[in-house]
Amino acid sequence: MEKLNNEETYSPLLWVLSVMLKLEERTGEAKINFIEFAVCVQTTNPSNNIDKVIDSILDIREKRKVAENKKKFDADIIEQAWNRYLKLKINFKDYADMNLRYLKSARNVKSAGRGITLVPEYRSMAIELIKSVVSTEPLKERYTKLCQGAPLPTDNVHTANQVLRDMITELEYYNISYSIPDIPLDSAKNINIVRNSLKRDIDKFKEEQYAQRQSNEWTEIFEYMNLLVENTGKEKEISDDYIIKVPKSEAAAYLEWILWRAFLAIDSIKNKPYEARGFNIDQDYLPVGTAPGGGPDILFEFENYFIVIEVTMSTNSRQEAMEGEPVRRHVADLVMNKTKPVYGIFIANKIDSNTAETFRIGVWYNQKDEKLALKIVPFTLRQFSTYFQYMFTHNIASPDKVLELFTECFAAKEEREGPSWKAEIDRIVFQQIG
Repeated sequence: MEKLNNEETYSPLLWVLSVMLKLEERTGEAKINFIEFAVCVQTTNPSNNIDKVIDSILDIREKRKVAENKKKFDADIIEQAWNRYLKLKINFKDYADMNLRYLKSARNVKSAGRGITLVPEYRSMAIELIKSVVSTEPLKERYTKLCQGAPLPTDNVHTANQVLRDMITELEYYNISYSIPDIPLDSAKNINIVRNSLKRDIDKFKEEQYAQRQSNEWTEIFEYMNLLVENTGKEKEISDDYIIKVPKSEAAAYLEWILWRAFLAIDSIKNKPYEARGFNIDQDYLPVGTAPGGGPDILFEFENYFIVIEVTMSTNSRQEAMEGEPVRRHVADLVMNKTKPVYGIFIANKIDSNTAETFRIGVWYNQKDEKLALKIVPFTLRQFSTYFQYMFTHNIASPDKVLELFTECFAAKEEREGPSWKAEIDRIVFQQIG
């Protein structure tokens, strides 16, 4: 909460929702791009005339549309805002980036390019929420209520029904088959149980649609890999209103995520995309933490085999201690429980020679002391990303092509030790891409 004056406070989240809904009312679309948010939204509050805020957004939008140099136009807009507000110039971008990330953590808002828009199935909830943008309730009491669990609009039967209808409209729009659980819709609790069930159906459908788009987004996937190879926190501009970035503190999560996306792009998987990943994602399909240690990071089933992908951002001598046992255990568990062959791919920015040697030996004993010969090949992220780009630029991307590379690299371990096997893998990768 933030103060408006001595008697009133307001919710920045609800103020943004108000602006988005007003913009939708004026234009038919709730989307706000980055520069509009940085200059017009985060610098205002309910004491401002909301129609004038929308006027400012639309003015920027029209001028930016005809600007020849979008970067210079954005810089000039920031300069003008800086002169007016007398804040640090960098704050406009840094605060906008941070605030957008906070907003997208709420279920009502999702990414739209570099900006944000409303989540359609939560539109009714947003309309109810903005009825309490400003509050005269004492700040201490409001904080206490928020900490204890503030009431939601969907605690009300009427609003819960409205949101449920939004869900059903969304299901029917996408032609998603669904069934409503056989419980009476006579209480907000029961309605919300049904709503959450339908939301899971929508989420699964949309993730499957997302998976199907990945082959068309391979260049973005490749650029994310490059950012992870550098791991400096730098940005990469994909288009005028779309910039990608890997937060350094989240590099491990992004590495799992981008390898998941890479194999979705390679396609032909038999399991569902949400079954393939061990980590969670948010509503924008970005990673939320890394996969827990009890199973593989990523597991893809193909027609004739499984591929396990294990990754790490560790590059030093601790890499083998941290990854050698878990990776072999995960692959071994699958070897014992699957009827198809299982292949393990280990990816890091740098492969420690001790790690390579552990996977070269590739032995695991189960609880019956039966010896399992595991097939695991370590690749650097640079090697994999280069081969990934090669497959797509030559229109030969397929899991069998990946397995072809894997098989040749795996065979190269014979009569070699860890360091020389690493060198031979590198030679094979770059020989194959010509």
